[in-house]
Amino acid sequence: DCPQIHTGDIFLDRKSTFQAHIARVRSKEEVHRVLAELKSNNKIARATHNIYAYRVRTEKDGHEFQMDDCADDGETGASSKMLQILRSMKANGLIVIVTRWYGGIHLGPDRFRIINNLTRGMVTAHPDCWFKD
Repeated sequence: DCPQIHTGDIFLDRKSTFQAHIARVRSKEEVHRVLAELKSNNKIARATHNIYAYRVRTEKDGHEFQMDDCADDGETGASSKMLQILRSMKANGLIVIVTRWYGGIHLGPDRFRIINNLTRGMVTAHPDCWFKD
């Protein structure tokens, strides 16, 4: 059982293609299921980068704790910026993935602006996918 994944519009910049995805998750296991489901799509699996950040509140041994994590998938520094956006928006119980297909032209720091804007846009557009801290 994979949580429902919402996929955003494609964003193009200098031949690079970006697409964001969001899902409501309650555990690290659900995070892995969402990632596996996305990567079952050949096009997404072949992307240059699948950058993600997630935040879940979970319970272990009767204690509740916050679990936040992220992965750059080769786009160094991008996922920590995504995670910071989730924290600043107080968005919890979600994963945001930004897929990038590199188009051959280096975007420099503009790539971070694009990834951040797509992250913020997905969280704002899908309030049903998360709850506020």
